[in-house]
Amino acid sequence: MKLLVSALEPSSNLHLKEVLKHADEIELLGIFDQRLGTPLYDISDMAIMGIVDAIKKIRWFFNVADEMVALAKDADKVLLMDSSAFNLPLAQKIKKAYPDKEIIYYILPQIWASRPKRAKKLEKYCDRLLGILPFEIDYYKSKAKYVGHPLLDEIPYQKQSITDNGIIAYMPGSRRSEIAKLLPIYKQLRQQLADKRAVLIIPASFSEEKIQSLYGDISMFEISRDTHQTLYEADYAFICSGTATLEAALIGTPFSLSYIAKKIDYFIGKKILNIEYVGLANIILSHYNGTLLHKEFLQEAVTVENLLAEYQNRDSQLFLEKTQALRVYLQHGSSRQVASILNS
Repeated sequence: MKLLVSALEPSSNLHLKEVLKHADEIELLGIFDQRLGTPLYDISDMAIMGIVDAIKKIRWFFNVADEMVALAKDADKVLLMDSSAFNLPLAQKIKKAYPDKEIIYYILPQIWASRPKRAKKLEKYCDRLLGILPFEIDYYKSKAKYVGHPLLDEIPYQKQSITDNGIIAYMPGSRRSEIAKLLPIYKQLRQQLADKRAVLIIPASFSEEKIQSLYGDISMFEISRDTHQTLYEADYAFICSGTATLEAALIGTPFSLSYIAKKIDYFIGKKILNIEYVGLANIILSHYNGTLLHKEFLQEAVTVENLLAEYQNRDSQLFLEKTQALRVYLQHGSSRQVASILNS
C-alpha cells in the first residue's frame, strides 16, 4: 500500500515509527523523517524559527502543499499527523482534488484549547479522526474515535513503588529560549541539592556542537541522552513544560513543571484563550476526575525557592497513585489501533 504521510514534527515521526511496526507492507510518500524512508521533504526542511521565518517561507509552504496534492494521486490513503496549520489546509486541497481518497488525521489539533470551530473543517475534509485523548472526541459530531495514547506504547518503564536512588533529573526543554531561561535556575537548584546526583537530560538528536551552543558549562551535571530510562531511575525531576511532563507522569516520577513564556504569549494564553493548565497530565486528569497531578510554576513563579520548596514538600506516594489513575483513563497505546485502520 502507498501511504501519503504529512508528519512535520519529531514527535509525530516517533509515533509513526511505532505504527509502522504493526502495519502491513507500506510504502511511504510525502513528508517524514528520512530515517523512515525516502521523503519528498525531510522534517528538517520544514522547520521554522519564529514568525519572521514563517512569513518568509509561506510561499514555499504553499508550493510544498501543491506537491503533496500531486503525490496524493498515486497514494492509496493519506495520513496527516499533528501540525494543523499545514495539514488542515492540505486536507482541504486533497479532498477537493480527490473526493474519494481516504484521509486519516492522527494526533488531532488541540481544539479543546483554542479555536474549536476547526472541528467542523476536520469533519468536512477528513474521513477518520483518530484522537489520543479520551475527552477530545466529545468536541466532534462524527468521524472521531479514541485510539489510545502513543506514549503508552513507547515508554517501557512504569514505577510500582517510590524510589530512593538519590538521583534528580533536569530537563530545561529543547528550544533555545527555554534552555536560556531555565538552565540558569536549574544550575542554582543543583547547587542547593549538592548531595544528590544531578542528571541533565539532553535530546538524543542534539549534536555536540549544538549542545555547546545551547548549554554552555554543564560540568556540574551528569549527562543522559535516554529520557525514559533516566526518568525511571530518578526520584524527582525538574521539567520544562511539554511532552516530557507526560512522559514523567506515565513513568511515575514526581516532578515540577516550570515555564517562562514571552509576556505576550502568556497574556494570550491566559486572558484570551483562557487556558487553565499547561501540563498535559494536569489537562488530562482535570477532564477525567477533576484533580491535578502536579504544581505548575509559570513566569515569575519560576524561582529557585519555589522549586526547592516543592521538591522538599513532595508527596511521592500520592503522585504515584494519581499516575495510576492517569494510565487507567488513557487505557492503552494507539499504535496497533492506528495500524489496523491503515491495514483495513
